[in-house]
Amino acid sequence: MTNEEIKALLNLLQSTNVTLFELEQEGVRIKIQKSPLSGGEVLRLPAARPSTGEFSDTGFAVLSPQTPPAPKANTRTITAPIVGTFYRSPSPEAATYVEIGSTVQKGQILCIIEAMKLMNEIESEFDGTVKAILMENGQSVEYGMPLIEIEIGPEA
Repeated sequence: MTNEEIKALLNLLQSTNVTLFELEQEGVRIKIQKSPLSGGEVLRLPAARPSTGEFSDTGFAVLSPQTPPAPKANTRTITAPIVGTFYRSPSPEAATYVEIGSTVQKGQILCIIEAMKLMNEIESEFDGTVKAILMENGQSVEYGMPLIEIEIGPEA
């Protein structure tokens, strides 16, 4: 795929509400992902897995939308209140705030999001047990991204 074809594809996608587009052609995979806060990014990788979509008559992959699994009734997700960098501990040498299986109480610190050199402590909104930590230490997060899943009791 030539640079001109990629530019034309970017221009076409820019005028749509599509937030994720993948194309695999001739051993090259292209992934274009737009976020609400940025203009999008282009990633060009060698093909590592078979395409999950169908090919249209133009040769472009047509991906079917994937619906996320429905949340469990007793699971709550803590989301990022700000854009920044996710950290599981107060410093690289310190122990993590929580692990999978940790019992947490409302108001307990779960992680930190660093934004503009400020460390913002993210507290649990629920009493319960940590079921999943959805971010890697040092990973960039955007507003509203899920961070940690907590299983709560039936009374909440």
